[in-house]
Amino acid sequence: MSHDWMLVETLGSEPTVVAQGARTVNLIPISSLLRRNPHLMAIQTAISETVRGGSGLSSITPKNDCVIRTEVVVMSDGRIHGVQMWIGAADEEPPPRPPVGPLVWDLTAGTATDTTESLEIGGWDPTKQPTHDRAFADDLPRRDLKPHEAEVISMLIKPEAGVTICSTWDVTDYRGEQITIGFVARSLAETDDDGRDRLVCRAMNWRSVREGRTVQDDLLAQRILAGLARPGVHRALVDPQHWMLVKWLDDPAPFFDWRAGMSGAEGIHPDDMATAMEMAAGFGSGAVSGVLRVIARDGGWTPVHVTVHRVELREGVHAGLAELRLPTPTEIEDAQLDERQPPAVDEKRTRTRKNGKR
Repeated sequence: MSHDWMLVETLGSEPTVVAQGARTVNLIPISSLLRRNPHLMAIQTAISETVRGGSGLSSITPKNDCVIRTEVVVMSDGRIHGVQMWIGAADEEPPPRPPVGPLVWDLTAGTATDTTESLEIGGWDPTKQPTHDRAFADDLPRRDLKPHEAEVISMLIKPEAGVTICSTWDVTDYRGEQITIGFVARSLAETDDDGRDRLVCRAMNWRSVREGRTVQDDLLAQRILAGLARPGVHRALVDPQHWMLVKWLDDPAPFFDWRAGMSGAEGIHPDDMATAMEMAAGFGSGAVSGVLRVIARDGGWTPVHVTVHRVELREGVHAGLAELRLPTPTEIEDAQLDERQPPAVDEKRTRTRKNGKR
C-alpha cells in the first residue's frame, strides 16, 4: 500500500477511506481497499481502538515488521469524524501529516460550526471568520458553481439522514490563490444535550489535487451564470420555505445584513411575514416577487425587492434562485408597507427550522 497518510471517515457502519495523501478517494470501505493487505486486521483494530480511546496510537503489526500510527480528527463538540492512519516499516518515519478540518452543519437550526482548521483549509482567513453560528452561505464557495454542489445544497434544503457526499472543489482562497479542497459529508440524526432530536451534517475537509475533470469542464456553466449578471442585482440560491440563503451566485448584497436578514423567517419584518408566506406558496407554480423588509446593516429594517425563480436541483428538491436589489420608490409605494399586518400565529404551522420544526 502507499506510504502516504490515509484519511478514514468513521461515522458510518464501517470505516471508509476518503483520501490517500492529497488524493481524494470516494468513500471506499477500508476492507475493500486493503482486502489483499496482510495487515488489514491490525489496521482495522488500530482504527477501532483510536475511535474508542479518542486519541492517536502507535502499534506494531503481529509480525513486528510494520508500525501503524493513527491520529483522530475530532470536532469541537468532542465527536470524532475520522482517523488519519499511516503504516510503514518500524524504522521508518512517516511523512508530514496533512491537515484535516472537521465541521458541522446543523440542518435543523440552519447554522454551521467550523474549526480553525476547516476555515483555513477552505480558503478563509481564520483570524477574521467566526467558527460558530455561521450562515451556510459562508461555508459554501461563492459565485462559481461546483461539481456535486447541487447534492450539497439539496442536503441543506431537504435534509434527511443517511446522505453521504465526497468530492473536490476548486476555489479561490482569501489570498487570491487557486486551491483544491477535498471534502466528505454525512447527514445524521442525533440527540442534543437537551434531549431534542436534530439532523446534522458532519464533515471533514482537506487540501486535495484535481484529477480527471479540469476547471475547463465547468466553463459553460460559469459563462451562462456570468452572462445573466446585472448591475445592482445580487443573485443567490435560497430555501424559499424558510427564507434561508444558502449560496451567493454574485458578490453578497451590501445593502442589508444578509447573515441575519436571510438566515430564516426571523430575519424578516413581522408585518411582512404574510407577504413572505404568500410568495412561498406561489413559488410552486413559478416565479414570485415582492418587497420585504429585512434586517439592515445598522440593525434596523431595510426594504429589499426579491424575485425568486424555481430551480430543480434534483428530482423532488427545488431551490429558489433569488434576485435581490434595492426597490424603486414606486415599488416601495405600491407595496404599502405601512398598511401590512402580522399574520395570525399558528404555532403548529409557523415554526421554522430555527426552533426545531420543519
